[in-house]
Amino acid sequence: MTEVSSPMKIYHRFLLVCCCSLFLVVTAQVNGSEEGVFRAGVATSNITPWTGLSLAGHMRDRKVSAVHDELYVRALVLDDASTKMVLVTVDSCMVPRAIFNAAKSMIEKSIGIPSTHMLMAATHTHTAPCATPVFQTNADPEYTQFLTRRIADAVVRAHNGLAPARVAHGSGTLLEEVHNRRWYMKPGTAGMNPFGSSDDAVKMNPPRASTNMIKPAGPVDPEIAFLAIEYLDGQPMALLANYSLHYVGGTGANEASADYFGIFADRISALLGVTEASKPFIGMMSNGTSGDINNIDFTVSGKRQEPYKQMTIVAHKAAERVHAAYQDLVFENWVKLGAVQREVNLSVRLPSKRDVEKARAIMASAKGPDMIGYREIYARETVLLSEYPSEVPLILQAMRVGDLAITAIPCEVFVEIGLDLKRESPFSRTFTMELANGYNGYLPTEEQHGYGGYETWRARSSYLEVTAADKITEAILELLREVAPPK
Repeated sequence: MTEVSSPMKIYHRFLLVCCCSLFLVVTAQVNGSEEGVFRAGVATSNITPWTGLSLAGHMRDRKVSAVHDELYVRALVLDDASTKMVLVTVDSCMVPRAIFNAAKSMIEKSIGIPSTHMLMAATHTHTAPCATPVFQTNADPEYTQFLTRRIADAVVRAHNGLAPARVAHGSGTLLEEVHNRRWYMKPGTAGMNPFGSSDDAVKMNPPRASTNMIKPAGPVDPEIAFLAIEYLDGQPMALLANYSLHYVGGTGANEASADYFGIFADRISALLGVTEASKPFIGMMSNGTSGDINNIDFTVSGKRQEPYKQMTIVAHKAAERVHAAYQDLVFENWVKLGAVQREVNLSVRLPSKRDVEKARAIMASAKGPDMIGYREIYARETVLLSEYPSEVPLILQAMRVGDLAITAIPCEVFVEIGLDLKRESPFSRTFTMELANGYNGYLPTEEQHGYGGYETWRARSSYLEVTAADKITEAILELLREVAPPK
């Protein structure tokens, strides 16, 4: 015989269900998932050049004759159910704001993510097609249109593949592969700069093991910080790393290559056990604040290596350090996202009328259309820079992924600046992606400007006002405080 529940029993059951539901809601809020399901999506676009395109990264033009490894746009889209943000790396030496802006516009029209929530950065490989004019290399319009479309397409496809995910961040250390490339030299040994002065106290890339070297002009940052995303079943989805190393180089002649950035992406994928049968995964290595950092130990004599050997060594070491730190990660089911952006105007170090007249005379005396040597090359730069406006706008960003902050600066940033941002940031971990959202040349500190050296020489590769670093640092710290969680 079926028992009929009394009204009192029904009421008690109702109370029990309500209490259980309340417990689940409170538990979810404690675990940080009150806003819904955290999702992420990844995609890549192949941007490998065709032969005959100009390669960026040198003072004289070079044409692609072969491809050693494919170049990619790598896109990661994050969604905390109320905010979406985009993180992109591009295998390019530098990408101008116009290309990034055009890609962002396509993306915003397609999927609705605001452009202020998109961070796009070049890796700074020196063996990718030129995307913006630098020294005697010019961009091919057909390739820049192709690049723009491929950046946008990668982000849209990453968004279309959004899936529930978990997030974590960590860091490893790789000290022996980063070296400050600027050295104080004994008086009179730094050489003459392109403008006819011997007053530079610092020399970039001095002769290795030279007795004229005194000490490095700045520090290094050995940290490899990273953001990790995994699917709910524990399979890896994305790993975005950040290391303050300019690039490695050592490629075959006129070969296109993603440098160590691409090798790292492949190696971390293998170390994490990703196979063709796995769900989609991307490894990403972004460039930190490496304007004065490279992979050369100037205290010892060098030896010639086979092409690609040194970049493989660096990439594998970096991946192994990250993989070791990965084992200690604690993934979260939900974290809050945030993004803030500011445009700042900075003055340009324009040449004087006399500087331009002198430069034109030097160019007129050149033996051919191609400028040879620093004196002629920087004379051409002086003439071209004279056509710049007195001020230029820059985009600065700060993005939040839980208690991780990612900042973005459109320059080749000196390492001291990145270290200052890490030290002063209100977040538990912070890293900077340089050459992000545009290209505005080198960013030395005001002190380093006073020492001279290649990175300070006035050109389209170094033209911002001497106090630019202080202004950018102050603005970035304000953005970090704005996006930081309340204390």
